[in-house]
Amino acid sequence: MTNEPKAIYIVDDDPAVRDALSVVFSMEGFVVETFSDGDTFIDSASKTQPACVMLDVHMPGRSGIEILKALNADHYPAPIFIISGQGDIPMAVEAIRNGAFDFIEKPFTADTVVERVNEGIMAMSQRGADQPGTFEGADQLTRREREVLDAITGGASNKEAGRLLGISPRTVEVHRARIMEKLGARNAADLVRIVLGHS
Repeated sequence: MTNEPKAIYIVDDDPAVRDALSVVFSMEGFVVETFSDGDTFIDSASKTQPACVMLDVHMPGRSGIEILKALNADHYPAPIFIISGQGDIPMAVEAIRNGAFDFIEKPFTADTVVERVNEGIMAMSQRGADQPGTFEGADQLTRREREVLDAITGGASNKEAGRLLGISPRTVEVHRARIMEKLGARNAADLVRIVLGHS
């Protein structure tokens, strides 16, 4: 059985980053397509499905966050990695809330990027096979906490989660604090990683 070549989309307005990542992933056997702006990428991503997407958070025109929203990233079949500078951690957390799989901080090494991407593709392919709720600590949560957790990791704000579940945003905050305590999560990104099974 022959493996289909894996396609990776790289979306970054910096040609040096696009070139560097293209070389790295081509050497790893990926078919690389690069995009210098979000609109061209969205157009292409809606027609074909890559194995993975690398998306810069800061770009002229649409930001990485806006692109995630436009793609409905939570339901996108391939893992989307956000590339962010060291000062962008709050933005990277927001990206995870909006469906990004994970974020990779600049500056990064070729080995790190390849390893994370391969892990992401593997985790994403297994995620479909796993029963939801098989993460560590899931059995400690009440039914309501599970519903709140599903809403939060699905990208809902406290207000949206409250509206969805018919409870006040303040109640969502309380549930969220208890969930994070039970699962040992330090922040929202950590929480998402625990639930998606890649700490």
